[in-house]
Amino acid sequence: MTAPPDEPTIEVTTEQDRAALFYLCERVGIGRTYYDIWGNRCDVPEHGLRSLLRAMGYEAGNRAQVEASIRAEESRIATPGSPLPPVAVFWQDAPPFVVALQSAMREATRHHWDLYEENGTHHHGEVNDFRIELPPNLPAGYHRLDLRVVLPDAQSATVAGGPSADEGRHLASALVIVAPRRCFLADALQAGHRAWGPTVQLYSLRSERNWGIGDFTDLTALVRLCRRYGAALVGLNPLHALFPHDPEHASPYSPSSRRFCDVLYLDVEAVEDYANCAQAREHVLNPDFQNRLWELRSRDLVDYAGVSALKLPILEMLHAQFRRDHPHESNSARAHAFRAFQMAGGPALRRHALFEALQEHFTAQDPRNWGWPQWPWEYRDPESPEVHRFEEGNGTRVEFYEYLQWQAELQLAQAHAAAAAPPSGSDGHAQDAGPLGIGLYQDLAVSVDAGGAESWSAQELFAHDASAGCPPDDFNLHGQQWGLLPMLPERLRARAYAPFIAVLRANMRHSGALRIDHVMGLMRLFWVPRGDLPSAGAYVTYPFEHLLGIVALESQRNRCMVIGEDLGTVPDEVRGAMARSGLLSYRVLYFTRRHDGEFLDPRDFPRDSLVTAATHDLATLAGFWEGRDLEMRESLHLFPTESMRIRQFEERKRDCVRLLHALQRESLLPPGVEPGSVVAMSQPLAAAVQEYLARTPAYVLSVQLEDVFGCRDQVNLPGTVDQYANWRRKLPVPIEQWEKDGRFPDLARRLAAERRL
Repeated sequence: MTAPPDEPTIEVTTEQDRAALFYLCERVGIGRTYYDIWGNRCDVPEHGLRSLLRAMGYEAGNRAQVEASIRAEESRIATPGSPLPPVAVFWQDAPPFVVALQSAMREATRHHWDLYEENGTHHHGEVNDFRIELPPNLPAGYHRLDLRVVLPDAQSATVAGGPSADEGRHLASALVIVAPRRCFLADALQAGHRAWGPTVQLYSLRSERNWGIGDFTDLTALVRLCRRYGAALVGLNPLHALFPHDPEHASPYSPSSRRFCDVLYLDVEAVEDYANCAQAREHVLNPDFQNRLWELRSRDLVDYAGVSALKLPILEMLHAQFRRDHPHESNSARAHAFRAFQMAGGPALRRHALFEALQEHFTAQDPRNWGWPQWPWEYRDPESPEVHRFEEGNGTRVEFYEYLQWQAELQLAQAHAAAAAPPSGSDGHAQDAGPLGIGLYQDLAVSVDAGGAESWSAQELFAHDASAGCPPDDFNLHGQQWGLLPMLPERLRARAYAPFIAVLRANMRHSGALRIDHVMGLMRLFWVPRGDLPSAGAYVTYPFEHLLGIVALESQRNRCMVIGEDLGTVPDEVRGAMARSGLLSYRVLYFTRRHDGEFLDPRDFPRDSLVTAATHDLATLAGFWEGRDLEMRESLHLFPTESMRIRQFEERKRDCVRLLHALQRESLLPPGVEPGSVVAMSQPLAAAVQEYLARTPAYVLSVQLEDVFGCRDQVNLPGTVDQYANWRRKLPVPIEQWEKDGRFPDLARRLAAERRL
């Protein structure tokens, strides 16, 4: 890394200055205006534009800097470099497949191209008018395009079909991506079935055996329970790697890395090495340890620091036991399996584990160290000599973090396998209805935390002086900055989208469906300058069709459906492309209305969608009904004006009446409940809301477990950090007691009946 440049001098601007500034923004994809959720045009302030340009690497503090940046950008485009772009993306059914050369070459010289499909099939041809016309029937996949110049002594050679690939000098290579037209759709849905399943924050699962936080064994138990009651999927919060050195950094949407798993979800006692480690078992069986486990289980909020303090030392013992039983030179199957995992993970796994060891090392020196931007300067570059020396001197500790990822992979794979396993017959409770028709439904965060492993490993890929976020809307009246680093679009393209592909594969590998949070980010992402307010932010454009095509290709290859979270100010272009490409839309009951404000009739919901009553960022059904979310915002002074506060409280009262009217239209009101009556959100009323959604033609119905068990407080309150217990609330009933409790089985039967065609 190089030292950051000095802060620019901001000058008073003239109209000519503004014209140059706006021209530079247009060239690099920064929008000067946008429309908010209320339809108001918002002009991005000039200081915001200058800050975002600087975050992209363009100095723009004054007229001279702007003009110099324009010249540099124009020179970058015009200067001869590689004649091929780094990547070309095509839709499979939309030829012609033409690759235009980026730089001119001598017309007197013949140039030939060779295309190698993934299966080894070879195509070749000659460049005409600086264009490469590829075959029109290429299969979906990742193919390699080579460009070569034919040497003078081979110009007149006559070879059947043209010069051979051995003739000529290689000039450049490019990745050619051919995308299928649509994403994968589960077989059951293609056959006309409509699916349903619960969505759970994995940490929130209570059980009589976990260590104070839901874990992968709890997830497997939930999968088996859902199979018995006819569910088709189990939805999850993002399982991305967080920060072992700081377990209280709990938001799954602010990960250290999206390519690896949160190791706090490990079931320690399910690790194979536990059975052979007498030291670990002795510690766990100690009465003081068992008392601490009981205390952690009994809490209503997850004590992340307490859980970590118990799990990590025992996992260290298990890793030491593994090294004793299966040393590096061992020929045991288990040693081979770990080495194979390391090889498959490659440099990305090693660098992630190295980050964990370094972060642990520097946090021990200063507990306030929140991430790599605070490390000593020489350690901020992953390729520095100091980092290599640290790796050599701390190999066992680095391997420990690789070992944790190995165990997480094994346990998550077990839950995934449980979803797809053939029927096992009766277990004494209810007949196994067979495999989940979809399986695990995972969630992909927008980006990564500024201080985490992924941003350290690929620093050149991110804009470190900006944060992804959103402008104001009804639920976030001040706007938001999420503390997530946005990717630089041109840097992503220069790497042939390899980082994006790797993230998709990591999250689809053990999934039957994947929710892409803030799917609009594939087209445009709201950037907020570091240290500024969202009002200074602007939208930055991304190569939408390219990214969408890659999503479709990986979806088909991994047999993983894709749901795009398309709430808020989403352009029509995005929703149209989602429908065309087979990404399911994300429809939340609270927002799905007719023009008169009444809730949409079930039959008017789109088929290509996932429907849900609420989400982790919104009030639960009980909280919505009571206005609990509004009361919380009021107490935390999150309403920017008094008129907005009054308007939202009044609108909520009307919405409750509207919801009763909607249920009445469908003859779903529980006995004794009328639209004009004042009632509490009872279990029968909450179940009626879910049954209302079950009648929609939508492919998938997702049910928050907080709504099944009548929880009043929402999972996360946007706009807060420490003022609210975000990402910590547990479900009130241990999973072993769900059938006895009755609420989950009763709702499951009703939904299964409604979702039958």
